[in-house]
Amino acid sequence: MKVFITRPIPKKGTEMLRERFDVVINDRDRPATREELIEGVKDADAIVSLLTDRVDDELLDAAPKLKIAANYAVGFDNIDLEACTRHNVMATNTPGVLTPSVADFSIALMLATARRIVESDRFLREGKYRGWGPMLLLGKDFCNKTLGIIGMGRIGYAVAERARKGFGMRIIYHDMSKKDYADELDAEFVDMDTLLRESDYIGLFVSLNEKTRHLISREEFKKMKSTAILINTSRGPVVDEEALADALENNEIWAAGIDVYENEPAVNERLLGMKNVILTPHVASATEEARDGMAVLAAKNVIAALSGEKPDNLLNPDVLNEN
Repeated sequence: MKVFITRPIPKKGTEMLRERFDVVINDRDRPATREELIEGVKDADAIVSLLTDRVDDELLDAAPKLKIAANYAVGFDNIDLEACTRHNVMATNTPGVLTPSVADFSIALMLATARRIVESDRFLREGKYRGWGPMLLLGKDFCNKTLGIIGMGRIGYAVAERARKGFGMRIIYHDMSKKDYADELDAEFVDMDTLLRESDYIGLFVSLNEKTRHLISREEFKKMKSTAILINTSRGPVVDEEALADALENNEIWAAGIDVYENEPAVNERLLGMKNVILTPHVASATEEARDGMAVLAAKNVIAALSGEKPDNLLNPDVLNEN
């Protein structure tokens, strides 16, 4: 059986697959082109896809032997689950293993934004530091402030836990599930308007779908505190980048920390010129431990599917009824 991997991933995963299958890796360290993807899946039994790879009817039509699309990511907005089910192809993702890394990074991004760490580093390197001053690069406190979590899934919960237990923050949250976390985290479920009005920090931890696309746009920014800090480590299109640029420019919010972008890898030109936003290149899960874990989990999903078993992280269970 053949496994096609669309871009090099950590060796722990590829070695597991090589022990059992013929593994072909697109060795160009960049997102695969559409032509490379279609050529790679022609005689493949499995594809290990990345979030930059669109798995849809066109790709699946070119892969008559395909049994599984194993996404090397927790998000799966790049995979058309209905198309996979129609083609009797299992789709999986890699949840859980990257939760600690993304949660840690999210807290770090809040702190770096609040305390103007990147701006301070640049200020010093440019030779502008002339000695201590009482008004030099003033930031915002973090401890005992109110953190609003939008999306209380694995990552949102891990961020809330760190913020509550480590920094004594008040936690409010909004999530479609409305699960009660009052006993575990002393966290309060609130409606979206209340969260936007009361939060000093707002963290986005939702998946991307039609309901969450531009979840944060002009009206939402107008409801936030002028001292609020927004961070996004979920998916870029959750935030309307033009509206974000306007909000920062017009002091509707104080600052933002952004790791994901609406049209990756392109970044809004206005944001690039602003001091009150920290921009990082989609690296929230970029630790050796997390990326190794994702590779191993993707490999386990492939091995299960090609062995006639149900993968642990199956996203379209209806496909089993089709088979």
